[in-house]
Amino acid sequence: MEERILVVDDEIDICNILQFNLEKEGYAVDIALSGEEALAKLSDQHRLIILDVMMSGISGFQMAEMLRKEGNNLPIIFLTAKNRESDLLTGFSRGGDDYISKPFSVKELLARVKALLRRTAQTAMPASSKLMFGGLSVDLSTRIVKADDRELSLTRKEFDILVLLAQASPNLLTRIEILQSVWSDNEFVLERTVDVHITRLRKKLGDYGNLIVNRSGFGYYMINETKQ
Repeated sequence: MEERILVVDDEIDICNILQFNLEKEGYAVDIALSGEEALAKLSDQHRLIILDVMMSGISGFQMAEMLRKEGNNLPIIFLTAKNRESDLLTGFSRGGDDYISKPFSVKELLARVKALLRRTAQTAMPASSKLMFGGLSVDLSTRIVKADDRELSLTRKEFDILVLLAQASPNLLTRIEILQSVWSDNEFVLERTVDVHITRLRKKLGDYGNLIVNRSGFGYYMINETKQ
């Protein structure tokens, strides 16, 4: 079955270029010229969204934030003319998985699409795979995290970081090790990005956020006193 991608940009020429090149690579592609149209077209058949940031109406950041609040963890590649560090961090904080600046290389974008879809597929785990830290449960098959039976809404990156730390517990992981495991080689990210994601993850975990410990100057580890 073809992997289906939703391209969202208010510039029809960019949509057509991306659709042509993605379809040449074997993907099925839908296009939307606004965030509103994209939300109407989005379905459970889509595997990835390429999302322009600067659009009239609902912006790309706003659309991503809406999806994450609804618990939709579909991977998102932001496409934008902005490339300042603050813009990158904003994109990741809104739930983006990757970020590419205009003007962009089609070859580079295709490589990032392939890497992100491959990484998404690799996260599939056996149905019985579940990690428990007291009242915190991480189901690797359904990608559902619960704190005292309350389901948490995590972005894909937050979930991947949590799983990485949980599986490595109690061993410490450096920021570089986390970057290399969670982000692809084709993604431009800073070590500070790890701190941003873990800060947001801890907040969502509530009291269980204290299980993730920062060892200043080294990295992060997860306490395993109640690990099962």
